Amino acid sequence: MKINYELYKVFYYVAKHLSFSKAADELFISQSAVSQSIKSLEKELSTSLFIRSTKKVSLSKEGEILLKHIEPALNLIKNGERNIQEINSFEKGEIHIGANDTISKDFLLPYLQRFHQLYPQIHIQITNRTSSTCVELLKQGAVDLIITNLPNNKITDFMEVTEIFTFKDIFISGYDFKQLKGQDIELKDLADYPILMLEKKTTTRRFFDELMDKFEVEITPEVELGSIDLLIEMAKIGLGISFVPDYCIDKTNKELFQLDIKEELPKRKLAVVTNKNIPFSIASKKFMELMLS
Repeated sequence: MKINYELYKVFYYVAKHLSFSKAADELFISQSAVSQSIKSLEKELSTSLFIRSTKKVSLSKEGEILLKHIEPALNLIKNGERNIQEINSFEKGEIHIGANDTISKDFLLPYLQRFHQLYPQIHIQITNRTSSTCVELLKQGAVDLIITNLPNNKITDFMEVTEIFTFKDIFISGYDFKQLKGQDIELKDLADYPILMLEKKTTTRRFFDELMDKFEVEITPEVELGSIDLLIEMAKIGLGISFVPDYCIDKTNKELFQLDIKEELPKRKLAVVTNKNIPFSIASKKFMELMLS
């Protein structure tokens, strides 16, 4: 079966936008040409790739399967084209980084600023997702590299992991619980206080749950959020005790204090993760060198 590459390209953009008109705009072709291309592809594959209605377009089951294969392939081609252009000239280019909000704000910003100062011609794109979702983006080739907390059980053998930073997770509180300041506290004692935690889908929350299992402590969070910044702010106003990476805390902050936990909590690491199957761009290499210098 020989199918024109352009048909797959049209399919990808329709699937990306779930819109024939938006795909046509991005590809600079007519909507009827998009529609005809999809019909041709469906005929060649002997299946329906989209479910069409008067108001919306959605992927069929077969379309979802095809997209999982087409998206990484198109990203690989795009990255290859970009790398060839960069070989001839480093006067322009781009780098696409995946990282969660906390890592982007509290760790990456100084590196991004320095990279921009050194290479102002390079366009920097950041995609903020959970660390687990960032791994999926890396699998698809949608990003050049990701910065993630370790351990991250979504990382596969097809990925290269370079550790760049060591940190500890700490319990913090505002002064509504000032009686705890300076006290040696056992983890089991925290069950008597409102605990503010990240959502279960995050790597930090999985680390916390595994830690509690290890120490045989049962703690049920009173509040679950998707943002470290919110956990810090809620701790400040006395809503509970938060569990956060230490690099997120301003050491000069007078509204919070760190709890002294008797048990020795293991350290974690931040790492740069890349996809071994995707050629590394010159811009990505320069950014890696900057972080490791």
